[in-house]
Amino acid sequence: MTTLSRIEALLFVAGDEGLTLRQLAELIEIPPSGMQQSLEKLAEKYDNDDDSALCLIETANSFKLVTKERYAELLKAYAHTPVNQSLSRASLETLSIIAYKQPITRIEIDGIRGVNSSGAIGKLQALGLVEEVGKKDVLGRPNLYATTDYFLDFMGINHLEELIDVSTIDIKEEEVALFAEVPPLEE
Repeated sequence: MTTLSRIEALLFVAGDEGLTLRQLAELIEIPPSGMQQSLEKLAEKYDNDDDSALCLIETANSFKLVTKERYAELLKAYAHTPVNQSLSRASLETLSIIAYKQPITRIEIDGIRGVNSSGAIGKLQALGLVEEVGKKDVLGRPNLYATTDYFLDFMGINHLEELIDVSTIDIKEEEVALFAEVPPLEE
């Protein structure tokens, strides 16, 4: 494993949250100055590779992998094709968690699902079902996600209080963990 491939793997898993220079340096166990050089090499690699759709950006002191701007129209078209309007199981799980536990961070969603949810969150945002509603007041200030008014339309309800009470549903034992300790909705 090269340093660049390790950075790439970490940034891929970190998703929308990204990682700071210090976090990357600690995880890969190299000095911050060496990490800065490696990040510059990775950014240059993406910039010079016309066969790669990725680029490296730094926002809010965090590094993230994103798609190159020239793919924006393609990704918008993908998000709005009829074949992609139905929600995958991962998207449905993620949407359910956000609906019942909002506002919630991606890391908290990942902890409930046991897998990275950044792709599902991205799709839900592209479909207008969830949105960023602020930052959690903890180290790293991760994004908080909540459902949108369009979500209410999508579900055919007027208020979140109209969501089904999950404690009344007979669900499989392995699915119970998804809804454990669902807090009551605030008015």
